[in-house]
Amino acid sequence: MRNTLIAANLGIALTGCAGLSHDSVKLASESAGVGAIKSIEFSGNGRWFQFGQAPAPDLPWPPFAVKTYSANINFDTASARVQIARSQVVEPGRNRPAPIEQKVDQYVNGSVAWSVAPPAANAAAPTITAQPAAVEERAAEIWATPQGFLKAALAQNAKTETVGGTEQVSFQLGGKYRYVGTLNDRHQLVKVQTWIDNPVLGDTLVETRYSGYKDFGGVQFPAHIERSQGGFPVLDLNVGSVKVNPTVDLPVPAEAAKAPAQTVTCTKLADGVFYLTGGTHHSVAIEQLNHIVLVESPLNEERSLALIAKLQEVVPNKPIKYLINTHAHFDHSGGLRTFVDAGATIVTHNPNQAYYESIWAKPHGLNPDRLEKSKKPAKFDSFSGKHVLSDGKRSIEIHSLDGNSHNDAFVAVYLPAEKILIEADAYTPAAANAPAPTSPNPYSVNLYENIRKLNLNVERIAALHGPRVVTLADLKAAIGQTQAAR
Repeated sequence: MRNTLIAANLGIALTGCAGLSHDSVKLASESAGVGAIKSIEFSGNGRWFQFGQAPAPDLPWPPFAVKTYSANINFDTASARVQIARSQVVEPGRNRPAPIEQKVDQYVNGSVAWSVAPPAANAAAPTITAQPAAVEERAAEIWATPQGFLKAALAQNAKTETVGGTEQVSFQLGGKYRYVGTLNDRHQLVKVQTWIDNPVLGDTLVETRYSGYKDFGGVQFPAHIERSQGGFPVLDLNVGSVKVNPTVDLPVPAEAAKAPAQTVTCTKLADGVFYLTGGTHHSVAIEQLNHIVLVESPLNEERSLALIAKLQEVVPNKPIKYLINTHAHFDHSGGLRTFVDAGATIVTHNPNQAYYESIWAKPHGLNPDRLEKSKKPAKFDSFSGKHVLSDGKRSIEIHSLDGNSHNDAFVAVYLPAEKILIEADAYTPAAANAPAPTSPNPYSVNLYENIRKLNLNVERIAALHGPRVVTLADLKAAIGQTQAAR
């Protein structure tokens, strides 16, 4: 398993002391009450930001208002539960869906991460979803807390040095995860930096800043926590309460213990057009005379390798020459590097090329992927407006979705001969016979407006999220335009 940041990997119990590199670590630990703390709970409110979902490459992650935030951490078992009630903030100039409260319940225990959602319709038990890709980030949140960091620093015989009048404490966990903390002159931890893997950004800095330390019922803890990831904020929390040594018992459910297999199901939409589904994110493969054009490489390398294997089975002896990327959100671009290594040309909206070139040049050493090992240069076919890939027999049209607030460099793919539109995130069809939404999603309204403006004769829509291929009539019904002209 790729994620190994667990307590057992530290080599010794975190509550023990393997020797002190500097008195400052001891003083900070005493001030924070580390020796007496086995678990902690803190809660508050503020803002959370959706990592990897910036509406443009140079913009920050979109903000959410956090009504409640609660973290329960057991340091002895390297486990944690975080519960958040949040709703997206309306940003000036962006027409987003009406904010609704989202309730998040996420967990980590050693090398296993999962989430819990309320029971689905007609189900008695809550829905448990394995989230193996979240282990590194959630483990880093444990060991970046003031008490967690100092426990690990003691256990790892951390190195300390004076830098600019402050004490800098550094150590390594799990053989590869580096932590660097800063202590102020009152022996308080004010900053922690660590690096975790991300399929898009590679070795990604996670920086947490602490301020406003005060006494919370006998324990010193910061009243303000700011965390950034990938250069932009991901959390801004005002701490309202702290509890020491609550019971935090988080056994791993059977559904979370085994990561879901990468399955790709192939459905033929037309001659040479294949809908590749499985899990939450889909792709479409389009056969041309001497090669394959693939629309979307979502999530990560594991998904991309599964797509490649399926296409070798379905369309043998043809290379994947082009990979069309709908937009730069991380869940839709996390598998691109695998196709660069496989020799495909990345077809993307023009603003994305410079972004990909910049981030792909950064180290991917924590979890080296195929491109990190091969160092192959990326090939791009970037464009604005409309772009056509043709082999003389089949044309594939790629159209910018102008004015869509979901993303500023956003495209959909149209097959004129088959009258099929391929799109991601602008419209996610509901299950068959599900009631129409009470208010139309502005992204979907914009998609329909673009279809009309571009005069696309769409009969079917292969959405890259959702349970099924639908018709234009389904889109019109979803936006309340059943009586509108085509």
